[in-house]
Amino acid sequence: MEVQYKKMNVEGTEVFFREAGNPRNPAIILLHGFPSSSHMFRDLIPLLADCYYVIAPDYPGYGNSSMPSLDEFSYTFEHLSLVIEQLINGLCIPQYILYCHDYGGPVGFRLAIRHPERVLGFVIQNAVAHAEGLGQPFDLFKALWADPSPENKAAFAALVDVHFTKKQYTYGACDLFRISPDGYIMDQCFLDRPGNAAIQLALGYDYRNNVEQYPRWQQYLRTYQPPTLIAWGKNDFIFTLEGAYSLARELTCVELVLLCGGHFVLEEESFTVARLIKSFFCRVYGF
Repeated sequence: MEVQYKKMNVEGTEVFFREAGNPRNPAIILLHGFPSSSHMFRDLIPLLADCYYVIAPDYPGYGNSSMPSLDEFSYTFEHLSLVIEQLINGLCIPQYILYCHDYGGPVGFRLAIRHPERVLGFVIQNAVAHAEGLGQPFDLFKALWADPSPENKAAFAALVDVHFTKKQYTYGACDLFRISPDGYIMDQCFLDRPGNAAIQLALGYDYRNNVEQYPRWQQYLRTYQPPTLIAWGKNDFIFTLEGAYSLARELTCVELVLLCGGHFVLEEESFTVARLIKSFFCRVYGF
């Protein structure tokens, strides 16, 4: 299916998004993680576009969206979610499935608790709503939250260097020959833009507010019981398997599938994930 590449002006910021499929079909919003962009869904989008109206945005400061400075834009997860909400509204999408990966979790759960009536369900790929799911790299986040000193800010910078970016793609991969270098090379090019490290630091510090919101998101899941497919790269060192199991325990209409791969499991398993999405929501809704 043909993919189109578009932008929408939201609050004076150009928000880039990939669009595919018929707008009359059920919508699925693909929310990317750190340090990636909608590029992480490049293989998945065409596989879903025959059944779904697919929208994959880049957050401000990521990918092909504008990168306003910290003086021009408040880089918080709350603000990112409001920008994505305005994009969805601008596209006149009344209801949708939310696909959440990594940073896409905090964006997606904020959308859901503001408008639970709009959410048809979730696909969760290595994103958490429980502190138990935070892996070893979050030690650097936690140190920053406790004391945003120059030393802890400098230590946090290790998360935006090329070695860590590549590790996110390659660690836990089941077949390294299937991991295209395009993903981590492109991500690093965006991270290396002047001013982007400060943006990542701001969001890293703001992530503490996501952890504070976890009980609220858990209550949302228990109360509204959105149908949820958890498609998890089981070798992820950033978000642990306990994060997947904890999500599953909150839900009744849930399918948990552990995939052979790491944090960016779509690099190896886009076909499998597309098949799981279609099968799960066909059983739930008939589409």
